[in-house]
Amino acid sequence: MDQTDLSSSQKETVLSLLDDPSPTVHRGLRDHLIMLGPPAITFLRQLAAGHHRAYAWHARAFLEELQLSDPIGEFRTFIRSLNYELETGALLLARTVRPDLDVGRCCEKLDAMAARCRELMIEPASAREKCRVINRVLYHEYGFHGNIEHYTDPDNSLIDQLLARQKGIPLSLSLLYLLVADRIGLELEPVGLPGHFMVGCFMDDSPFFIDAFDGGYFRSPEEVFLFLKNHKLAPSISDLAPTSVREVLCRACRNLANHYAEAGDTNHADLFTSFVNEFESTYARNTA
Repeated sequence: MDQTDLSSSQKETVLSLLDDPSPTVHRGLRDHLIMLGPPAITFLRQLAAGHHRAYAWHARAFLEELQLSDPIGEFRTFIRSLNYELETGALLLARTVRPDLDVGRCCEKLDAMAARCRELMIEPASAREKCRVINRVLYHEYGFHGNIEHYTDPDNSLIDQLLARQKGIPLSLSLLYLLVADRIGLELEPVGLPGHFMVGCFMDDSPFFIDAFDGGYFRSPEEVFLFLKNHKLAPSISDLAPTSVREVLCRACRNLANHYAEAGDTNHADLFTSFVNEFESTYARNTA
């Protein structure tokens, strides 16, 4: 066995006990992980960066308990894993800035917003009608809005700070919209326009786009083109296509690199630039 890896049976044992609620089992697994040493930490970090949410949260809890949590390393592992899940990626990204953020609390807030949406929905409802409910909950009841006054504040891009302050930029507000929609079973898509970000709905006969930065305003494809033209951009039909999770998270890192640089925080600017480079190099290696 390679010294950096656990055997299949050891991995199965860890997975079978990872979410056991018994304090005795928890202590026993913690001691077992310590005994296994670095290979166990490597496996926990892989789980923490993986797409299985339950495993990821429990793995991070053990890493923190063992004081071996490495948020920056975890996010790099996530980037290299190619297992890109939007919510996991957004939370891991935020932890690179605030390692002690309460992940559970963030998820509870998202769950509460989704539960409120379900309360207000009357089935059967079209996708557009469901989006109107999301708009009411996010913008009227919870008060989310675009931070026009301090647009380049890096906190606008971090999911935990968005949830705490109710203000963000187009990408982060679109991310919030997508995470709430996903919880109610509404399949929406991120759409990374040049210089802006929206949410796309391709479920109904006619697609429409939601400007999460503008209070959830609905735009037709023609209106999106006009929006781009008004901002001195030359629109292309490809601009309306869904954006991959990899591209969403990479763009978030690029925004943060630029905003930290503008704020004079070169350490964080360099960190997020390195994440952008990691996304791009990982993609290049696996598509060559």
